[in-house]
Amino acid sequence: MFPKRLLQKAMHQHVINQGGLSSTDLNIQMILHYGIPSTASILAFDPIQRILAIGTLDGRIKIIGGDNIECLLVSPIKAPYKHLEFLHNQGYVVSVSNENDIRVWDLEHRHVACYLQWESNITAFSVIQGTAFMYVGDEYGVMSVLRFDVEEAKLLLLPYRIPATVALDAAKISVTLHPSVVGVFPQPCIANRSRVLIAYDNGLIILWDVSEDRIVLVRGYTDLQAKNEGGAKNQSSTETETCGQSSDLDHEEKEICSLCWASADGSVLAVGYTDGDVLFWNISSGSSTKEEKVAVLSSNVVKLQLSSGKRRIPVIVLHWSATKKSKNGCGGQLYIYGGDEIGSEEVLTVLSLEWSSRLESLRCVSRLDLTLHGSFADMILLPGGGSTLMDPAASLFVLTNPGQLHAYDGTSLCTLSSPQEEKPQIQPEPFPELIPLLDPCITVGKLITLPKGGNYSKILSEVASAGKGQPLPVLPAGTNWPLTGGVPSTALGEGLGIERMYVAGYQDGSVRIWDATNPVFSILFVLEGEINGIKVPGDRAPVSALEFCCVSGSLAVGNECGLVRVYTLVGGSGEMGCQFVSETVSEAHSLHYEGFHCAAMFSVLKSSISALTYSTSGGHIAVGCGNGQVSMLDIRSFLVLFLTDSIPGSSTSVISVILKSFKPLDSPVNSPKVVESKSPKQDSTAGSEFLFVLTRNARIVIFNGLSGSMISSRPVHPKSESIAVAMHIIDGGNSISGLKKDKHSKQLFMEDTSQMDSKGSDSPSGSKSGDELLHLEETTSYSEQRLMNPLLLLCCEDALRLYGLSSVIQGENNSIYKASLGQPCCWSATFRSKEENAYGLILLYQNGLLEIRSLPNFAVIEESSLMSILRWNFKTNFAKTMSSTENGHVTLLS
Repeated sequence: MFPKRLLQKAMHQHVINQGGLSSTDLNIQMILHYGIPSTASILAFDPIQRILAIGTLDGRIKIIGGDNIECLLVSPIKAPYKHLEFLHNQGYVVSVSNENDIRVWDLEHRHVACYLQWESNITAFSVIQGTAFMYVGDEYGVMSVLRFDVEEAKLLLLPYRIPATVALDAAKISVTLHPSVVGVFPQPCIANRSRVLIAYDNGLIILWDVSEDRIVLVRGYTDLQAKNEGGAKNQSSTETETCGQSSDLDHEEKEICSLCWASADGSVLAVGYTDGDVLFWNISSGSSTKEEKVAVLSSNVVKLQLSSGKRRIPVIVLHWSATKKSKNGCGGQLYIYGGDEIGSEEVLTVLSLEWSSRLESLRCVSRLDLTLHGSFADMILLPGGGSTLMDPAASLFVLTNPGQLHAYDGTSLCTLSSPQEEKPQIQPEPFPELIPLLDPCITVGKLITLPKGGNYSKILSEVASAGKGQPLPVLPAGTNWPLTGGVPSTALGEGLGIERMYVAGYQDGSVRIWDATNPVFSILFVLEGEINGIKVPGDRAPVSALEFCCVSGSLAVGNECGLVRVYTLVGGSGEMGCQFVSETVSEAHSLHYEGFHCAAMFSVLKSSISALTYSTSGGHIAVGCGNGQVSMLDIRSFLVLFLTDSIPGSSTSVISVILKSFKPLDSPVNSPKVVESKSPKQDSTAGSEFLFVLTRNARIVIFNGLSGSMISSRPVHPKSESIAVAMHIIDGGNSISGLKKDKHSKQLFMEDTSQMDSKGSDSPSGSKSGDELLHLEETTSYSEQRLMNPLLLLCCEDALRLYGLSSVIQGENNSIYKASLGQPCCWSATFRSKEENAYGLILLYQNGLLEIRSLPNFAVIEESSLMSILRWNFKTNFAKTMSSTENGHVTLLS
């Protein structure tokens, strides 16, 4: 017994080490990311470089520029961002997370330049634009100063700090608790940028001169109390009542939750409070001599009330923009989220305001409520090219959940009329997604690798060089799309020609094709579902399957109504014939084409198309259907070669079809048996193609690719009920050798039955839930078989099984390897290593975990490497929208 166990261990170890993939074969990296993450929550904009940053709730930052330039920055800390700002025109963006880590991101190299962990809770943050300095306010009322050293790539904490006690003592205000800083803003139009406005959560506002280290001005609840005691007149008028202005100011403390400058010179400050009020404060001051007393002017405040309700939403966001009509900076547009009565419709309010030079009166010219497309997340005003944020806004970006971005034309918003006139209907422009996901809704996608230097690669390159691209949208008033900057990634280099393309099918029946060779995708073709001049029932049904043949340049498109459209890549444009084939009709039509020509349409199937594959020559297409039927189409002679009945023992849909051709075998003994043959000559395996079919309930059936007769009457399937995910054939050579089992070897290996059963088997009693189980069931000189025998990999939700292809053809259920999965799998793909001497397996689980395993032993090489970057939730249509290539490129759509 002891020698037998040694032999068993040696044989098992030999198989595991044979041709396995290792971590050194992997170089996992994210090349590109398109679209807005669903967890997007905060916006920032660089008005000089014209790029937008979008922070998320899970530690990612999406950067969007022009010419389809997009990139994704990922923090190792999966925490929301509460502050996000660019260092204008310097190529850096600064983020502050809820974990109070401050990171400076290098946009050119797409990595973190430096990092600083703050010891207390950061409650306010601001960059002094044009410098390397930043203000940081915390929960203890301390304002600190940071400096970013570009050469050393470090964040330096300067010794300059302003505690709340210093500010309160200088203002001669006593409080029982130290207030938190809720806002730090450099005062605009100060030549040396020496003044900073500091706002505390208890309503106190101070203007501090950093160079002179003193308070210049104080505003807050003491002003409100003095104003009420002075009995100021009610300044309401017909114009102001529209916005709900009131001078009836409460004298208790008012908690600040948002604020912004409301004048280009920093003389007026708009402050939003938790009770729904908006107060305008006069921040102008006189001389700046050291002998000047702190200015506390009780008359320099006006209240704006959006709603008369007693319970109102806090004013969460405030932004201000100048208008061309405003005189001496006394007026503009105020953008407000909040302030309305609790329970009212969620809107973004835009007010056109005018006031006197000393803020003695406030007049509302007009109000517009913009209906949101989802729940509000953030908004930002974008000035025109070369402008500052204090100039009139050229456009408005509104971010809503989940991950929706809409742009409004600033010119349209500036033309608001008087309150009595009917408000215009202003429609936003949605963010132009390079790869649309929802409008229209994507249903299936496929990433395709083209042969280098091939004819079809050249045709596509000519199309791309002709400038067929996706133009940027123009906002309604004629304003150009505001995002035009950015540095393209050089991860893959340039000038490679077209080596990859991405094809996507949509719910409206259309198909879009992109050049996917370089990190910046470009659109090549849009193929509509409806063919001009040919009326076909179901031509606008959702696309359900796609397949491309690199040999013939043919694209097959199947939809949910059973229609199969076949396109041929011919380049250029012109007129060509299109053959329409149905159960009763076969007729030719003449169609105009550009690049891709619709050569044929087959409308002979009564069920949705669930799987497509081309023959080796590209002349035949195998079609799997949702009702379990399989068909073979001849796209050269426009014939239906055969249409099978539903798979025996299966009432579920076909999820995968693979056509595999084999060379003639010298020995007739090695030829697999053929049953139910209608024509012995046709069913000969010599030089024929086998059609492997996988159903949802994990039945593998093999048909003769010419006649449609079954090769074996016994479908291969797991002994326990399983839900299939995918089927893959791994080539070991071009021919199949008969698998003759060495009974003695098998008996020797399986003699210790207790040990083998503990490792698992195809029987339910041998499986262990949540643990990976490996076993060897066939031991016939596996290293030799591997070079000649292709393997078939069956991926199910709960397990992986590897079969010898010859044993599958013979209808045998014995697998070479089996691995039980601890969680449900929803998608899989195989790939070759860079040296093409080893295979790997990619698995995606329903919880979003991505895992890479080695073949044939199923050893785990990497896990979570990509998902830690992508961070998304599981989607039910992942199996249709995910795709991969043999060299390991993977696309994932959420």
